[in-house]
Amino acid sequence: MAERAVAPCERFVRETGLAAALAELVEPVLEDLGFRLVRAKVDSRGEATVQIMAERPDGTISVDDCELISRQLSPLLDVHDLMPDTYRLEISSPGIDRLLVRASDFDDWSGQEAKLELSELIGGRKRFRGQLHGYLDGEALIEVELPEVGATILGLPLNLIREAKLVLTDELIREALTRAKKQKRGDNAAGPVSPGDELDLED
Repeated sequence: MAERAVAPCERFVRETGLAAALAELVEPVLEDLGFRLVRAKVDSRGEATVQIMAERPDGTISVDDCELISRQLSPLLDVHDLMPDTYRLEISSPGIDRLLVRASDFDDWSGQEAKLELSELIGGRKRFRGQLHGYLDGEALIEVELPEVGATILGLPLNLIREAKLVLTDELIREALTRAKKQKRGDNAAGPVSPGDELDLED
């Protein structure tokens, strides 16, 4: 059976188990609020934590945004009772070394360094690290160093990418700060959440 084409702004990375049920529940609510889901994660070790990583379509999210999302999701999670015990709800930004979960992310962050892990071997390997060159015809383009060949741009099928993440470099930090300044100039309200900032609320 042929793989279903994924729209540029649709997530290609999917959660499993309880996190998948969580993502299915919260994603429509986030979209109604004007946000996009980046990742849903459940950590049951010790004090259980439900993490929702989200952003606006322009890649930003403010502390006020996190509070708004939390107010909307808390009663929803309580009603559906996905978690067997008490838990902490954590709303966070993708951060600077963010996950890439949409085809459009590879275009948005073209030129930056990233690490990609595949679900199957390609050329005898599952892990690739190099400079992004966007997205084309169902493939993420990445420039990597290959033995005896040197720098080569590879096309890695989106449906085989298990995880993709930007690498924290000085260039990425400069780019993220530039984007944050542009967003702040266009928004007189709260600025974007700083990398690693998050809002925790006890259930």
